[in-house]
Amino acid sequence: MASPEEKFIDLHLHTSFSDGTLTPEELISLAAASGLSAIAVTDHDTVAGLSRSIESGREMDIEVLAGIELSAEYEGKELHILGYLVDYENKNLLKQLNILKENRIKRIYDMAEKLNGLGLRLSPQDIFAASLGSVVGRLHVARAMVQQGLVTSTQEAFQKYIGDNCPAYVLGFKFSPKEAIRLIKEIGGIPVLAHPYTVNNDAVLLKLIEDGLMGLEAYYPEHSQAMTNFYLNLAKENNLLVTGGSDFHGNSKPAVKMGCMKIPYCLVDTLRKAQKKL
Repeated sequence: MASPEEKFIDLHLHTSFSDGTLTPEELISLAAASGLSAIAVTDHDTVAGLSRSIESGREMDIEVLAGIELSAEYEGKELHILGYLVDYENKNLLKQLNILKENRIKRIYDMAEKLNGLGLRLSPQDIFAASLGSVVGRLHVARAMVQQGLVTSTQEAFQKYIGDNCPAYVLGFKFSPKEAIRLIKEIGGIPVLAHPYTVNNDAVLLKLIEDGLMGLEAYYPEHSQAMTNFYLNLAKENNLLVTGGSDFHGNSKPAVKMGCMKIPYCLVDTLRKAQKKL
């Protein structure tokens, strides 16, 4: 059995219940093959894949933390708040997630309309078909664009059309970060800012902390060492927790590998200790 110093984790993974390409069982199998001791399944605005993930984790001796990645918007910018150790059967949570699901569906119609206005023939039905019944998002738009021959890769779709500030981008989320943070806490979870480099605004970070944010995802593949050090220092100065993860999506983002960073298991212990104090 590995010592605590030799145990590694990945606390930001997506399944096919949102915009990943692996089923919960496939995700857990890959986690075991990758030598991970613990993971968090953090699908976008859904907890539908957690029961299967946790059960599969028991069977393969992988500790699975119940998580979620909630979409929010602040001053015209999209933010993602990770929730760890959440009560994923909470009725109010499920009610709120249904609202987000409807927001996402409307967003697809709006994005398809913008794409058509750019001369790119793509119907909402093409996008829903690409989502295979999961919670629909921009990666599904990108996949549909590839399937219809409008772009050569999902990366091209984001860079030219549907990435932040691109011509077919639509915000369309109804939660504020403060509401997302509050909801996560109400269901016994730990709210953590996902990939903080995307915020790129110190004042916003401090506002999120003021609103009850409890942690920063300091360890992230897109962070330079300088960024990681900045967020580690910011966390220390503000008594915040630190997490990390790959943001693995399977074949949707093939360059991103599960467990690509050696993140120590001790961060899981810290999360659990913090939850007991809530």
